[in-house]
Amino acid sequence: AVWLSGSVERKLMRAPLDSNLRIVLARLSKVALMFLALMITLPLVGIDLTALSVFGGALGVGLGFGLQKIMANYVSGFIILLDRSIRIGDLISVGTDRGQVQQITTRYTVLRSPSGVQSIVPNETLISSVVQNEGLSDREVRVAISVQVGYADDVERALVILEECARAHERVLSEPVPRAFLHSFGDSGINLELGLWITDPENGTLGIRSAVQLEILRRFRAEGIEIPFPQREIRVLGDTGNVALCDAKA
Repeated sequence: AVWLSGSVERKLMRAPLDSNLRIVLARLSKVALMFLALMITLPLVGIDLTALSVFGGALGVGLGFGLQKIMANYVSGFIILLDRSIRIGDLISVGTDRGQVQQITTRYTVLRSPSGVQSIVPNETLISSVVQNEGLSDREVRVAISVQVGYADDVERALVILEECARAHERVLSEPVPRAFLHSFGDSGINLELGLWITDPENGTLGIRSAVQLEILRRFRAEGIEIPFPQREIRVLGDTGNVALCDAKA
């Protein structure tokens, strides 16, 4: 049974089928063959299957109460593979964990984060929690970059520069086009936001953020556009004589 299940699994993995469907068929075939082997072997060694019915019923009830979580994860694993909501290679986020799906086993799913850390997530968690799948229907993901300019600068020119810097990067899609907006008015400057789209979120967003922001910094310096830093104005109120005396001591 073990040899046959291994042979069936190897053939299924080479078949032109969906990856999730191949995994489901391989596991079902292994379970069916092992069960069939057990049913054939027990009578051959002189064990009456009917004598095990009462014991099997009691064992099933005990396992049902004691292994609820394990069975829930087991069934959840098959549900995930059959409904194809999560596939191997998808970039998903569940709770505080975010990463690319590397493996879907009977009990758990392995996620690999962009930093290389692997997270083992129980399949029941993926069924009962909200999962953000960045590659379910399409792979287009929006990346937002915030920039602040001074109140005395040309805001319209700054918006044009932001869009030009985004279009110059090879990972940025030409459609939807990168768009820059005036987000809000801050204490130290005007807040702008650049929105761009990529199709390879599994490669991370830090690299593209860094490249685009370096280009923005270079262009702003060339154009004389200021990126302000927080400034505070302190005004001393009270007796001017005491202030002059403090200045003299200082």
